Amino acid sequence: MSADNYELLTNSRYYLEITLEGSQEKIDGYFMECQGFKRSQEVITACEVVHQKWGIGGAKFGRILRTKLPGNSKAENIILKRGLGISVTLWDWFKAVEEGKWGTQRRDGDLTIYDQASNQQARFRFGGAWPVSYKITDLKASGTDFEVEEVELAVETFVRVTPGGNEVQR
Repeated sequence: MSADNYELLTNSRYYLEITLEGSQEKIDGYFMECQGFKRSQEVITACEVVHQKWGIGGAKFGRILRTKLPGNSKAENIILKRGLGISVTLWDWFKAVEEGKWGTQRRDGDLTIYDQASNQQARFRFGGAWPVSYKITDLKASGTDFEVEEVELAVETFVRVTPGGNEVQR
């Protein structure tokens, strides 16, 4: 790999896209922080007793052999944070799920990461997302920080896709 084709991507050049039902805004939100993008695979440990003499003098019993096998894959919940504004889009989404309409409120989205020249270099797609919690940051009379709203999303799938949007096949 030549040095011209290699660049470490920074965590500050990203765009998170998600379209919500009933939104009147051109953009549903600029997110300042996105956390929890993780896909993992469970580990299954299989134990078996094999006929093998072992130890000093050779034990009369078999030896326990443990083998680790890949199990189911899963996507973790993600947390999105943005500056609190006058838009109620995220709140309305959370409220619709709370009222029992979660089946129709599941959304897909993309997290796109850019290089220093503003070219798409990595894209991840999450699917079946719906809000499980909503909160705003603490308030204090002497504070000068921006108020932040945070929404945690349950996510069914999380995969890496090509910058063009097709799933990466290996």
